[in-house]
Amino acid sequence: MSFFKKIFSKEKKETLDKGLEKSNTNFLNKLGKAVAGKSKVDDEVLDDLEEVLVSSDVGVATTIKIIERIEARVARDKYLGTDELNAILRDEIAGLMSETNSGEATDFSIPSKKPYVIMVVGVNGVGKTTTIGKLAHQFKSKGLKVVLGAADTFRAAAIDQLQIWADRVDVPIIKQQMGSDPASVAFDTVQSAVKLDADVVIIDTAGRLHNKVNLMKELTKVKRVMQKVVPDAPDEVLLVLDGSTGQNAFEQAKQFTAATEVTSLAVTKLDGTAKGGVVIGISDQFQIPVKYIGVGEGIDDLQVFNKIEFVDSFFRK
Repeated sequence: MSFFKKIFSKEKKETLDKGLEKSNTNFLNKLGKAVAGKSKVDDEVLDDLEEVLVSSDVGVATTIKIIERIEARVARDKYLGTDELNAILRDEIAGLMSETNSGEATDFSIPSKKPYVIMVVGVNGVGKTTTIGKLAHQFKSKGLKVVLGAADTFRAAAIDQLQIWADRVDVPIIKQQMGSDPASVAFDTVQSAVKLDADVVIIDTAGRLHNKVNLMKELTKVKRVMQKVVPDAPDEVLLVLDGSTGQNAFEQAKQFTAATEVTSLAVTKLDGTAKGGVVIGISDQFQIPVKYIGVGEGIDDLQVFNKIEFVDSFFRK
């Protein structure tokens, strides 16, 4: 039984296909070379396939799981042709990913309790501020009132960039001068959101990872100060990762999940890279849902991550 069914709109699926085009082409070329001149899936083909998956940034641990699933299928079906390998990979990876979490796309569920506070973390340059801007646009498009908080006070450029997005989306932004206490900005933002009866608050935070202890202290302080206004804040801690960095994104995920309680992930810049396989590995290895993927420059190109549709696009012929 195939896992695949079309649940995205045609336009979203076309954007996803285009965004993963480099990853798709790179993988199919490697797979083609691995099975060239071979008709049957045997141990040699599986060894080559393992190398293809690892070199496509799927990650060693997830690759081993995939190979084991295909080995079991080979043992069960006795003969599998190499011409079937791409379709088998699609089904087995979709099955693997759907066992840990449903393949259905899931957005942030904004409850009736207001404001819903999202704290966004990630190193500089991963597309953190752009992700915040696009998220704000999505929430506003649903009729929700959004407030942004510029708590990345380490760089003036971060505050300026968030201001540009606030102007573009036409939502209020709370900010202070560069070098201000990030926790103070977060406090002001949440307090303003309560006064404005806002539905959603999105807080940008500093993207430094040179010292995990300091990062942990800073993020803990930001949380503690926000909780003086909204007791359970933040409702989400969204970690943004740059998909084009491949295995480095794994390392960042490890570092940030050790430093703070990350509840969801966004993987950006997939349209400009052949390293899209990293999403398969991250989705499998971290017990944290990938909520969003960035597959283009457009304001609507931050997509809710759907595992089934992603795998379908990744292995599309």
